[in-house]
Amino acid sequence: MREDMQDCMFGVNSEYVDLAAEVFTLLSDPTRIRIILALRDGELAVGELAERVAKPPTAVSQHLAKLRWARVVASRQDGTRSYYRLVDDHARELVQQAVFHAEHAVDEHPRHHGTGHPSVEELSDRRSRR
Repeated sequence: MREDMQDCMFGVNSEYVDLAAEVFTLLSDPTRIRIILALRDGELAVGELAERVAKPPTAVSQHLAKLRWARVVASRQDGTRSYYRLVDDHARELVQQAVFHAEHAVDEHPRHHGTGHPSVEELSDRRSRR
């Protein structure tokens, strides 16, 4: 097992608890979650990120600045273009687990379990009944 994938050994009074809460606060914005999902496969320019998350580039840049400040993403310049990438897998894994957890709230048999997932039509029907 990778060292960073071991069970959490921090106690309830760990100095990292408050910082972890700040990470969850930072990731509580849907646009930031979409940005992290878009960056999970590699580096993207701001314009491409904006297209993928369907937000204006200026709004995406503001979210990226917060993610950069928190050391979730890193940037590099190539001429006039800025490219962003995830610093490590931790934020990607947090977002992935949060989305998996959300699937459980919607689906009796979530797709990430591999079988029995609902069709697009079934999901649409569920949403319309709410």
